[in-house]
Amino acid sequence: MPRPQDSEPPGPAATSLDQAGLVANDPRRALGRYGESVAAAYLTLKGWQLEDRNWRCDLGELDLVGQPDPDTLVFVEVKTRSSDRCGTPQAAVDPRKLARLRRLAAAWLAAHDHHAEVVRIDVIAVTVGGPAGRSIEHLEGVGL
Repeated sequence: MPRPQDSEPPGPAATSLDQAGLVANDPRRALGRYGESVAAAYLTLKGWQLEDRNWRCDLGELDLVGQPDPDTLVFVEVKTRSSDRCGTPQAAVDPRKLARLRRLAAAWLAAHDHHAEVVRIDVIAVTVGGPAGRSIEHLEGVGL
């Protein structure tokens, strides 16, 4: 007889890669998902209301969308690294990436009935491992 968890369909966040078990075998993807979970928990502990996570459209994906207060909407790019050997996580958010994030933010706003006085892009850099253990750096207002 199948166990209950064996007969349940995957949740809405599951992708075909998840179902095939490929995500668990991809260390970079697993590290990225871990960093996004750390960032979401960090923002929630700061009192943010998370509006969306891993929102996708044909332009790409937004990691997190949240509100630190009722008048502010923030699109958060999460970058995670296991070390600074290849550069800091936030260094990966270059002008081209910021331009893509601006287009994604506009697409999210067009797809949702959401209005805010202040809209911005933040970066959360998560570094795991190394002498400091895990570090989180929140850079506010890097774009928009």
